[in-house]
Order: sequence, then C-alpha cells, then structure tokens
Amino acid sequence: MPTLLYVNACVKREIPSRTNRLAQAYLKKHLETSSWTLQTVTLEEEDLTPLTGKGLAEREDSIRKGDFSGETFRLARSFAAADEVVIAAPYWDMSFPALLKLYIEHLCVNRLTFCYGDTGRPQGLVHVKKLVYVTTSGGPIGAANFGFDYVKGICSTLFGITDISFFSAEGLDIDGHDPEAILAQAIDRITADADAQDSSPRPA
Repeated sequence: MPTLLYVNACVKREIPSRTNRLAQAYLKKHLETSSWTLQTVTLEEEDLTPLTGKGLAEREDSIRKGDFSGETFRLARSFAAADEVVIAAPYWDMSFPALLKLYIEHLCVNRLTFCYGDTGRPQGLVHVKKLVYVTTSGGPIGAANFGFDYVKGICSTLFGITDISFFSAEGLDIDGHDPEAILAQAIDRITADADAQDSSPRPA
C-alpha cells in the first residue's frame, strides 16, 4: 500500500489553522477514494533544531559510513520512502514558518535523499511521485510566492520530484472578503485535484 506523508507546518493556536483545514480536505478526499497509508509529521511536536558545527560533523561522519539508521535521519528516511507528500504551511512573512526550513534542512542528506552524479549535478533518491503544497494568506500572494518557490526548487532540483502542485486560499483577512467562501472555493479546487489523481494509475 502506498504511503501518503502529511507534513503539518501549521502552528497551533486558539483559532484552528485555516491552512490545516484546507490540507485536511485534500487528505480526506484522497484517502476515501484510494488505498493509502497516512503518515503525519507535525513539525511543532518535533524537536527540530538548526544544524550546528557539531551536529554537521556527526551527521557527515554517519554519511561517510553509510549509516542512516540514527534518529538524526528519521525524518529524511520517512520522506524518502513516501509515495506522495502534502505540505501545509501558512504564508508567513512572504514565505513560511521557520519550522519548515528546519525540516527541509533535515531532509537534505547526501546519499539518502539525493546524491551527486558524474557531472556534479544532484540526482534525487526519494520515492516521492507527487508533492502538494498548501497555504493560506491574509492578503494576496501574487508573485511573492517565495515559500513555495523555495520548496519547489529544493524538491525538483535536489530530490528529483517533478509533479509539484500549489493550492492556496488568499485574501482571507481583507475587509469585505468572505473568508468562508474563499476557503470553500479553495477546497473545491483541491478536492478536484485529488479526484483527478485518484482516477489515474496508482503508484506501484
């Protein structure tokens, strides 16, 4: 059974996350029409810290030995083994919460999620066939979609993922806008994508 990895980069607050709500609509539709094993990583519950000189030295020593069994590589292992990944990250400060950057830092492991080919160019080693990036914003995102652009760049260039989709609900906090109507329209779009994918051949 293929694995669907949900990376929740939303921050828990008294008000339920609108980004998580949009992502959950996709997951629900996807899971009810296809057979998947759902795996969830909630970044706020992970002990994510920036890589320091000491941490990098320890990690590089393990990489040289070809030993990826340690806790340091747990997140990278689960990402590499997934068939599809859904990332939910609110649009913060023109990108995304810092927790997502730390997560990506832990994914970029030479010889586990990517390697360098004979020409020096990175080659993806992950099993991921499709990545869906979900976000919500108080205002319009427009061309300043730096968070998604970064994720797309990393995932396509390093990991070799070519099927990458973006879904958003924007302008939720603009006076005169109806946030529920905007979310409902975004949910219609994202569930239609899940329907379209589920009508295509399933991953092996």
